[in-house]
Amino acid sequence: MSTEMDDSSDVRRRVSCTKYFDALWFCYWMSRCSIKTTNGDETLQAPYYQMQQYYRVGKLDDCTKKFSALFDCLSLKTKSASEAQKILEEQEKADAANHIWIMRTEEEASRHWNETFGHLDDPNY
Repeated sequence: MSTEMDDSSDVRRRVSCTKYFDALWFCYWMSRCSIKTTNGDETLQAPYYQMQQYYRVGKLDDCTKKFSALFDCLSLKTKSASEAQKILEEQEKADAANHIWIMRTEEEASRHWNETFGHLDDPNY
């Protein structure tokens, strides 16, 4: 009984939804906020995230992915410790598979380098 409680609290400590809440808050709030300056004037704060999205993607973010990520995180806290651990491991594997860097051995890296940039060693290039 005690180990199950310890495992459960360990998983719950590991699962923090703060970053998902912050991302959702930043997505919605920063697009609609104003700030009072020290002299009492009210100024609009730039919706940095939405401007960045518009620049990079060409459209504003509707924040649905951020909401679903927060919802998934909160629902993970209601699962048993073993089930939550299994889901966390699956998510880590999926995140590792989507990583932008390709891990290679030294031989693979050398071969890839020569295939990609070997022509630069040619003095006639």
